[in-house]
Amino acid sequence: MSTQPAAAPAYARAPRSIEETGLPFLFLVELLTKVLFQRGQLKLPELASHLKLAVSVIDPLIAFMRTEKLCEVTRRGGSGTDADLAYHLTELGRERAQACMLRNAYAGPAPVTLADYCSQVATQSVADLHVTRAAVTANFSDIVVNQLVLDQLGAAMNSGRAIFIYGLAGSGKTYLAERLRGLLRDDIAIPYAIMIDGEVVPFHDPVQHRPSGAPPDPAEPADAFDKLRTIDARWVRGVQRPATLTGGELTLDMLDLRFDANTRLYQAPPHLKANNGIFIIDDLGRQRCSPLELMNRWIVPMDRGIDYLSLHTGHVFQVPFDVVVVFSSNFLPERLSDGAFVRRLGYKIEVPPQSEAEYERIFRQACHHADIAFDPDTYHYLLHEKHYREEVPLLACYPRDLIRQVLDLARYESAAPALTRAAVDWAWTNYFAGAAVRRQAAEQQKKDKERRENATPV
Repeated sequence: MSTQPAAAPAYARAPRSIEETGLPFLFLVELLTKVLFQRGQLKLPELASHLKLAVSVIDPLIAFMRTEKLCEVTRRGGSGTDADLAYHLTELGRERAQACMLRNAYAGPAPVTLADYCSQVATQSVADLHVTRAAVTANFSDIVVNQLVLDQLGAAMNSGRAIFIYGLAGSGKTYLAERLRGLLRDDIAIPYAIMIDGEVVPFHDPVQHRPSGAPPDPAEPADAFDKLRTIDARWVRGVQRPATLTGGELTLDMLDLRFDANTRLYQAPPHLKANNGIFIIDDLGRQRCSPLELMNRWIVPMDRGIDYLSLHTGHVFQVPFDVVVVFSSNFLPERLSDGAFVRRLGYKIEVPPQSEAEYERIFRQACHHADIAFDPDTYHYLLHEKHYREEVPLLACYPRDLIRQVLDLARYESAAPALTRAAVDWAWTNYFAGAAVRRQAAEQQKKDKERRENATPV
């Protein structure tokens, strides 16, 4: 049921000194000052837990701050040991913190360096995964999908190239793209933040970077402070490979590193957060920028596996582009871009309307989930008197949506839901605007055709 696993990513050993963090001494002093400014009086273990650094790293920072009259120590507790010591800023320390906050307000866990982040991305690259037919079959076993489409998607995931999925609205393109996440079986490590040229970019996103729920490594220390001494806690371990979805709201400026002048914080672009996973651009052609502009943005990253971003200071830097890019659109690829970009799309996969057999399976599943008995006669009526007569294609979204309308009517009438012709007529009329007009037009066309065929030639 799983893909062939890639080599397990290597996790860094916890830094035991300031030098081993890779971060400048004064930067860490400023970070510690901002933490104390925001959180008030804290004990050394509390500081270690917040910064995700061992006490041996924080000790010299505290000593320097006390020497510079930036912080003071008080006793909080009755054990009479150093564990009772708590630290808080002096007035000079508060002034220093406020000045630091004006430059960059980040006061979370200590960041990792850009070089360490790039190295980790390479270690857990999505390109190292091997997707098999068995894995695809298992991942999509609970839904009805055209087998040719499944084979194309499975092969495309092994290609390392961009995937363009197209078809009619409601054919299931977005759902299929999101389900591809299930083929990415290995957990990865995500940094809380990255330091780039003296600036801190928050990276870990609880919405995009979800825990896998896998059991912890038995070799991993159970005690929180033992972990800080052995494993670099600046990395969030056991994270599912991300599947980041963007839609019609996507603009070109969202694909750059953004700095909010009010919060004094950076926001990483969605494709950077999607590294080691899937980046889905849904509804391509519906964005406020032109499809050509949007697609041209990806030519260099897709060709070279790297992207270029810039800080608000003007510093330009290189980041890995280690994602499976999936474009989803109602339009043919030729309508959205030029030949140069279309050529770079490794797989152009059409999601066609369902066959009669597939559509019936989906409809039966929708009835089962809604606890409504499937009625063959009513289904035959839906198929021939609605879909075929009004020339409405058999799309995957219709059974669920129509059954929901049937449930709504039953609740309104305080009756048990049942699949009847009257209920289907109700649902169809509500769901398809102008259904009656189309039906009349189709019937008129049929009569005109019969009249022409029966007319006596002159």
